[in-house]
Amino acid sequence: MTDGGSSGGGSGRGTRRRLLALLAGAGGAGLAGQAAGAVTTGHHRVHSASGHAHLAAPAVVGRAAPPKPLIMLDPGHGGKDPGAIGFSGTYEKHVAEAAATELHRQLLASGRYRVELTRGRDIFIPLEDRVGIAEGKQAALFISMHADALHDPSVRGASVYTLSSGASDAQTAALAAKENSADRFAGPRFRATSPEVQEILASLVRQETRVGSARMADSVVGAFRPRIGLLSNPSRHAAFVVLKASDIPSVLVEMGFMSNRLDEAALRTAAHRTVVASAMTGAIDRYFSRAAGGFTQLAG
Repeated sequence: MTDGGSSGGGSGRGTRRRLLALLAGAGGAGLAGQAAGAVTTGHHRVHSASGHAHLAAPAVVGRAAPPKPLIMLDPGHGGKDPGAIGFSGTYEKHVAEAAATELHRQLLASGRYRVELTRGRDIFIPLEDRVGIAEGKQAALFISMHADALHDPSVRGASVYTLSSGASDAQTAALAAKENSADRFAGPRFRATSPEVQEILASLVRQETRVGSARMADSVVGAFRPRIGLLSNPSRHAAFVVLKASDIPSVLVEMGFMSNRLDEAALRTAAHRTVVASAMTGAIDRYFSRAAGGFTQLAG
């Protein structure tokens, strides 16, 4: 359709704007509104400069619903990396995958989220590739699920970790070093970075991502507290490689420790993993509920 005898999309739009401005400036605001309506709304016949009638396109009414947020679940270890091995021979990689699969099921059943797994079977994925998967999918939240082991078998309980250039305590520093060493299974393709470079990378993480990660960690602790045993000071931080997505709030959840007989026995049961997943679902709901009322999930 021609517009005022002009050709081309840009010049046509410019002519239309000048016409509407002229009508409004001459006291014809009503005419300007009618002119705009004739071009943009309804099945109306409008006339070009040549005098020929054309059928205008119908108005676009309404707005598509925004996409559901994507949650990326990351079952720790896998393939040639078994993770921690419990008293009865249970592999951490199997516990992590089973728990993540149950959480995946519960989140999808809620109808509120899109959910994907970094791995849905027993395969090895390097740590930075896990981060890359989440970034490539533009995930809104990244949750890495683990059940590690400590030297002290008496320590039991769940905990949540966020990224920091330094560790909150010696136990967490040792845990991060152990988790980060998972890439020893990657062979020559893995190039370790120095502590100095790791510190620089951690310092480059955007502030809003750190805030979002901390809020998610608090939400998990709050959801776990009445239902699942926790470590003392359960919200901790260290330089975990798998949490280094620069723009995705990320947490690492230790559901318990395979080095403790009671924790291992509980994590072997589907019933306990269902409780863990239910608490995690509640924590995720609480985290995203901050988006209500026009705020983003990172808003204060």
